[in-house]
Amino acid sequence: MSRFENKTVIVTGAASGIGLATATRFGQEGARVVIADLHGDQAQKAAEEVRATGALDALGVACDVSKADQVQGCVGQALGRFGTLDVIVNNAGLMTFKPLTDLTVEDWTRVLAVDLLGAFLFIQQGFLHMRPGGAVVNVSSIHARETEPLVAPYAAAKAALLSLTRSAAIEGKPRGIRVNAVLPGAVDTPMLWDNPNVKSGVEKINPADVGKPQDLAAAIAFLASEDAAFIQGTGLVVDGGRLDHL
Repeated sequence: MSRFENKTVIVTGAASGIGLATATRFGQEGARVVIADLHGDQAQKAAEEVRATGALDALGVACDVSKADQVQGCVGQALGRFGTLDVIVNNAGLMTFKPLTDLTVEDWTRVLAVDLLGAFLFIQQGFLHMRPGGAVVNVSSIHARETEPLVAPYAAAKAALLSLTRSAAIEGKPRGIRVNAVLPGAVDTPMLWDNPNVKSGVEKINPADVGKPQDLAAAIAFLASEDAAFIQGTGLVVDGGRLDHL
């Protein structure tokens, strides 16, 4: 039996990159997948791709994760279509590249709204609607541990997401819901290669340290599965050992 047979999984930021690879992985393991993305047309296209790779069913939903009503609407569509909610992967993320002295309040607020508030809103809905045995996986970053110039809002949000993971794990345990996080390193996605620090050489990337989106998808699926039934409130670094020599 597939690990996620007849389970419903919501993946945010799932139209591309780590999110799409994760949605595909869950679909291949038997899940019914909800692909939530800011861009509804891209979410619909991704849902078609996920169905084509073997998912029992996939639903694309336009969702700004920083808006409580849209998060509620996304969860409502998942429940209306599939009847249950079993796994949430909080993958949606946003970066900005500015010195602290140039950041506006709007810059700061927008990054934290997507990278932190969005995860809280989905966890809240998960706790309200998940059955015992549910799981949440938050996508943090090695920037929560070691970071670089120009990305202060992102690093702050990802570090706070680890704390939220631990707090939610404590509250989730009596409900039978596990909450964990992954901390990706460098992953072969547009977010990496469009990074001005990478382009300028401030952040040096060894090709051996660059993972594939599928590497993260495998780790996320593990944490969401019964194989990780005794893992609660942890942050799993998935970086090919890069953090060891930063």
